[in-house]
Amino acid sequence: MPTIDEKRVYADKTGKAELFVAAALGVVVVDVSDDRIGGFGIDHRCTALDVASAAGHIAVATDERVLLDRGEGEGFENAGFGSAVAVGFDGDDLLAADESGRVARRAIDAADTDENSDAWTTLGEVDHPRAIDGSLVAAADGVHRVDGDALSHVGLDDARDVSASGVPLAATGSGLYALGNGWMDVLSGSFRVVASDGRRAHAVGDGRVYARTDDDEWETLDVPVDEPLVGVVHGPATYAVTEAGTLLMDAGDGWRSQTLGLDGIAGVGVRFIEE
Repeated sequence: MPTIDEKRVYADKTGKAELFVAAALGVVVVDVSDDRIGGFGIDHRCTALDVASAAGHIAVATDERVLLDRGEGEGFENAGFGSAVAVGFDGDDLLAADESGRVARRAIDAADTDENSDAWTTLGEVDHPRAIDGSLVAAADGVHRVDGDALSHVGLDDARDVSASGVPLAATGSGLYALGNGWMDVLSGSFRVVASDGRRAHAVGDGRVYARTDDDEWETLDVPVDEPLVGVVHGPATYAVTEAGTLLMDAGDGWRSQTLGLDGIAGVGVRFIEE
């Protein structure tokens, strides 16, 4: 079984993907290719509370600062926000939320800094932010959307996770919802995770994992572990991580799993390395 090192342990990365797992130990990078899970190592030691990925960029919320890796080979830099509980990407902007509920935005290409930066624009406050995706923010008081330089409340309550790609989705304590002419019921139950890339969509609720079918229905999936899933992300395959530190991967021919030997797992992001 692969072991954790203080360095990346891959060979040629061409055509592969890197998974960035947020854990209590730090940011762990896992090498994946086709339907195989390879080596993994600690990329940055910290207490990672959330991770987001988009267009090769990786952002991590930690108990001390927001970290940003622009995918240019320079590794993580201090994004200048301070401690955060949630991060996400909205086009060319990085969004972050702190424990007090403050939500702010900065351009991804803004200069890095060692202090809280004027590059950040405060958009507003929410009650107990939990997740950010695109322009959407999930919080205890529902779903909020970035509207210019402010936030607007767009409904629901007890939102745990959101997905902005394609038809927006929200995982809440009372069900899974899709945004159409208002929020429409999709599945009932207590949901904690939702993810979509506009084509594929997965949700986790009441101990079950669901996938959206081609005819816009939702089916229950059989996964090889009983551990609660805390993060799902789509790339060359579908990837998920469990609370107990198991990595799952489905490249179209069934789930593969690998125990990472980590705890305090908060989520997963992906960077695809093109040939």
